[in-house]
Amino acid sequence: MSERRFTEDHEWIDLDGEIGTVGITDFAQEQLGEVVFVEVPDVGKTVAKGDETAVVESVKAASELYAPVTGEVVEANAALADTPDLVNSDPEGAAWFYKIKISDKAEFDALMDADAYKAHAEA
Repeated sequence: MSERRFTEDHEWIDLDGEIGTVGITDFAQEQLGEVVFVEVPDVGKTVAKGDETAVVESVKAASELYAPVTGEVVEANAALADTPDLVNSDPEGAAWFYKIKISDKAEFDALMDADAYKAHAEA
């Protein structure tokens, strides 16, 4: 069973064992508007918490996605290159950006749970 946490930058991460699946929240995709391009990180790339890992471009603006935890990218969602609008239609499901093998579970534990994120997004 996976556990979901959130960042202040509106990313979500589901942790299943030592693998985290990362994407942006529904709130974030609503703020972006119609997504027209997504760039995901290369598999094998090692990232530190807070590093820029992906780019999302919409009709309104371009935004960066930051690593919620430190680790190695083990899978990228290639479907987003051909169908970036998945981010608008299923941001917290099929439109995941990448999977990361986390190196420090304490970083995951320090992220916001759903209730804390909801309060953050509404602030």
